[in-house]
Amino acid sequence: MPAVTDLSAVRRPVAEAQGLPNAHYIDPALHAEEREALLFSQWAGLAVAADVPQPGDAVPIDFMGMPLLLIRDRAGAVRVFLNTCRHRGMILVSEPRRIEGAIRCPYHSWCYATDGRLVSTPHVGGPGRNTHDAIRRDELGLVELRSALRFGVVWVNLSGDAPPFEAAMAKLLARWAEFDRDWVHGGEDSRWALSVQANWKLAVENYCESYHLPWVHPGLNSYSRLEDHYNIEAPGRFSGQGTRVYRQLRGESGEVFPDFPGLSPAWETAAEYLAVYPNVLLGVHRDHAFAILLIPEGPERTLERVHLFYPEEGTEAALRAKNTAQWQEVFAEDIFVVEGMQRGRHAAGFDGGRFSPAMDGPTHCFHDWAAGRIEAWRGTARAAE
Repeated sequence: MPAVTDLSAVRRPVAEAQGLPNAHYIDPALHAEEREALLFSQWAGLAVAADVPQPGDAVPIDFMGMPLLLIRDRAGAVRVFLNTCRHRGMILVSEPRRIEGAIRCPYHSWCYATDGRLVSTPHVGGPGRNTHDAIRRDELGLVELRSALRFGVVWVNLSGDAPPFEAAMAKLLARWAEFDRDWVHGGEDSRWALSVQANWKLAVENYCESYHLPWVHPGLNSYSRLEDHYNIEAPGRFSGQGTRVYRQLRGESGEVFPDFPGLSPAWETAAEYLAVYPNVLLGVHRDHAFAILLIPEGPERTLERVHLFYPEEGTEAALRAKNTAQWQEVFAEDIFVVEGMQRGRHAAGFDGGRFSPAMDGPTHCFHDWAAGRIEAWRGTARAAE
């Protein structure tokens, strides 16, 4: 059983609050509790639709110990299933591949269509008998998980009891209505991964505030200054920052990426960066967007999967490469900070720290959400006992 940490100081107003206790960053038992309370019970980011670009494409994903299968079915819909056969629980797909016929279990050859239907059960009734009255194929399809596709991201609710996606994300969808359209993934030159020796929550905390810009991102701060930024807080949903100064990237001959269509004039010089709880970091600009999926690999390890998106197909390759290099530099600059905070969580005397009421509102907003969800989860667990 995890230690029952006192979270009352986290729930106070920002001027009085402390951060989450150290144990929430280093204790394996609390990490397991947060898996249920913060990640499985919410709409978490799992992958991007570009991971399965063609019908039949299938990718196995281990999400915090849960074996999942991301697949684009024959009709073109992106779906998420448990990656286990309904017969004896065998893993169905071990490596990314194109499903040419059916998804065949390598153990006893039960077969499933790409939409999850069980279509073949060889010898289930004895040698040469492929049916049995007790094996009802229409009841034994793959277990499908609730999923949604928005902003290029495949979101999944593993517990099955979160509010509908549209309701859970209503404030985000309203705020970014002008960007709520299909995003075009930039391709292989627009994706990369960062392995960070830190708890996933520290990556959220660092991303959602602009306070650190002058010291951690001096190049970025040289034209999009700290004073050009503003805080964004939607309690219980997301928090982050925006800038009133966005400078378009230009190529050798002055070329730029095309804009997202239909944007209001305010976006000509603005950009916003939101941590959408629990684990998706999004950024939007007039001419490109990005998503960072935080995949926890333990209490002190996180894999950050970064993806860049554009308004349309066929963007210029050299300009995409330049944009990728720019963001790789910015995101790499944050690693020493996030890993340094993680090491600091091993200081027994650290009490969670304090927040600047003016600058740290987005970070406190995230802490308050996490503490509230953990308390609610504990309440439910006690009631069940």
